[in-house]
Amino acid sequence: MSTHAKRERLLLAELLENSGPDAPTLCEGWTTRDLVAHLVVRERRPDAAGGMIIRPLAGRLERVRNEFAEKPYEELVQMFREGPGKWSPFGLKPVDEASNTVEFYVHGEDVRRAQPDWTPRELDSVFQDVLWRRLETAARIMGRRCTVGLVLRRPNGQTVVARRGAPVVTVTAEPGELHLFASGRQAAARVELDGDADAIARLNGSRLGLT
Repeated sequence: MSTHAKRERLLLAELLENSGPDAPTLCEGWTTRDLVAHLVVRERRPDAAGGMIIRPLAGRLERVRNEFAEKPYEELVQMFREGPGKWSPFGLKPVDEASNTVEFYVHGEDVRRAQPDWTPRELDSVFQDVLWRRLETAARIMGRRCTVGLVLRRPNGQTVVARRGAPVVTVTAEPGELHLFASGRQAAARVELDGDADAIARLNGSRLGLT
């Protein structure tokens, strides 16, 4: 049975392939070529990927990513589609599901929503529930730098507190949109914001996300 991460990988690979190497993304300063190079390095070069979370290694990560970005674009997309080598922890199903399901969904939207004529992708209820469970786990990390209290709410009433404090802004949307908002793509997420105007402005200017 295909996993959610596997499905999102294939969908993202198709998006990257169809968009070509020079399409914009929501990742500031990155084209689709830069994005796929990042994805390949993340899985295939653990010696460099540590720079995503360890600041002193960030320079090495950038050098390696730039080296990969010089490869033919079609080769990069195929490397991403094929996934990590068999000795990579990303090749283990539990690690793949935990680490890649949201990663690939969000980056797929980075490609999709950077286009002027993009249309929303409809997510089935099972996948929305998967995204919600991931959000419940990661919300407090994603909201730790928020400058106001932050509550994330599904239309069905389920809520998670991403940041305690006052004033409070409640962000309501389906889990896919909440992930985009909480990962720092506030301007691209289709959400409803409930709070005073100053608090909402501070929230939209906050740095959200895991990194």
